[in-house]
Amino acid sequence: MEPSSKTAMVPQDLPVTTAATTTTATTNRKKLTLIPLIFLIYFEVAGGPFGEEPAVQAAGPLFALLGFLIFPFIWSVPEALITAELSTAFPGNGGYVIWADRAFGPFWGSLMGTWKYLSGVINIAAFPVLCIDYMDKIIPALESGWPRYLAISISTLILSFVNYTGLTIVGYAAVLLAIASLSPFILMCLIAIPKIRPHRWLSLGQKGVEKDWNLFFNTIFWNLNFWDNVSTLAGEVDNPQKTFPVALFVAVIFTCLAYLFPLFAVIGSVNVDQTRWGSGFHAEAAEMIAGKWLKYWIEVGAVLSGIGLFEAQLSSYGYQLLGMANLGFLPKLFALRSSRFNTPWVGILLSTVVILAVSFMNFTDIIASANFLYSLGMLLEFSAFLWLRRKLPALKRPYRVPMRLPGLVIMCLIPSGFLVFIMAIATRTVYLISGLMTVAGIGWYFLMKIFKSRKFCVFSTIEVDEGSQAEIACI
Repeated sequence: MEPSSKTAMVPQDLPVTTAATTTTATTNRKKLTLIPLIFLIYFEVAGGPFGEEPAVQAAGPLFALLGFLIFPFIWSVPEALITAELSTAFPGNGGYVIWADRAFGPFWGSLMGTWKYLSGVINIAAFPVLCIDYMDKIIPALESGWPRYLAISISTLILSFVNYTGLTIVGYAAVLLAIASLSPFILMCLIAIPKIRPHRWLSLGQKGVEKDWNLFFNTIFWNLNFWDNVSTLAGEVDNPQKTFPVALFVAVIFTCLAYLFPLFAVIGSVNVDQTRWGSGFHAEAAEMIAGKWLKYWIEVGAVLSGIGLFEAQLSSYGYQLLGMANLGFLPKLFALRSSRFNTPWVGILLSTVVILAVSFMNFTDIIASANFLYSLGMLLEFSAFLWLRRKLPALKRPYRVPMRLPGLVIMCLIPSGFLVFIMAIATRTVYLISGLMTVAGIGWYFLMKIFKSRKFCVFSTIEVDEGSQAEIACI
C-alpha cells in the first residue's frame, strides 16, 4: 500500500537520539539486554508489594483484590502496549518527549518533558527517606535532627554515584535487588498456605469502617504507574525493536503477580482490624504468620526495594534530559556523557541536586502535585499515540498494537477517564502548585527559544524532514 501524500513527505525511519555527544566512541558501549531491562521496568513501576496495604484499609479485602486484578487491564496493559509500540517506532533516548514532539510539535514535547521530569524526580526523593524510615527502627538517632538529614544526604549521594557508574551495572543490580526484596514474600506466601481461609477474600470490609475511595484509587494508581518511564532509555537497549515488547510483557505479568500473591496470602491467613492495614502492614503480618525474623527480613527488603526504585527511576530521568538535549529542548551540555562510564552525568547531577532539595520538604501536597503533573503528561501521551497512528499510518512500527484506530480510542479513553477523576479530586493547593509548575515549564520553553535565537549556548536538533541530525552552532 502506498502512503498518503501527507505521510509520504515524512521519512518512515525517523532518526533516533543516540548520536554521540562526546569524543568518546559509543559504538562499543554495553547495552541493556532482556533480563536487566525486565527488572528495570519492574523497579520503575513497583519494586515489590510495599505500599499496596492501604487499599485494604480504604475499601476492604474484596475491593482491594479486585482492584489489583482488574486495574492492570484498565491501566497497566494499555500503557505498556503504547510504550512498546512507540518505543520501537522511535527507539531513542527521550521516550515520551519524542512522541509528543513528533505528534504535536516542540512546544508540547518540551511541556511533556517538564511534566514528566518534575513529577518523577519529586517522586524519587521519597525513596532515600523511606530507607532511613526503616533504618531508624534499628538506629533511633536517625528519627530526627541533623543525623537524619545527614543520613538522607549521604544515602542519596551514594545511590546517585552507583547510578553514575553505568546502566548495565544498574540493570544487573536491579535483578539482585528484586530477588533479595521478593524472597521474604515468597517464603511468607508458602508458610501462609495452611492458614488461609478463602472466605476472608470475599469480605467487603468491617462494619462501621467507612470506605475511602480517594485513598483506594490513589493507592492502586500509585502502585501501577510509570510503565512508560523505561522509554527514555530506548537508545541504551540492545535491539530495542525486539527486546522492548518482550520485556514489557514479562514485566507486566511479573509485577501484577508480585502484588497479588502476598495480598491473597495475608488477607486469607491474618484476621485483624481493617484499620491496621496501613503502609508497612505486610511486615507486621509476616510476624504473625512466621515470627519476628520474617518481619525483619521484609523490612530489609523494603530498604532494598527503595534502592532499586531510586536507581531505576534516576536512570530514566537522567537519560530523559540527555534525550531532550539531543532534540534541542535543552542546551547540548545536558547530553554530555561520562568519558569513563558513558552515563549522562549532567542529567544525573541535576536530578540529584533536585532530589536533595526536595528530600527535606513537606511531601504531602508536593507529591500530590507530582501525581497531577504525571496525569497531565499521560493525557498528552495517549493523545500523541492516537494522533501518530492517524498522522503517520505508514510509519515503520516493529511492534504494533493489534487494533484499528476506533479500538485504540476506546482503549485510551478508559484510563483517560480515570486520570480525569484523579485530577478532579485534587485539592486547591495541588491545583496551585501544579499550575505554577506548568507555567514554569511553558516559560522554560520560550526561554530556550530566546537562547537559541540569540546564540547564548550550544543546542542540537534533529531535522525530521531530512532524516538527519544537525547542530545549531552557537557561541
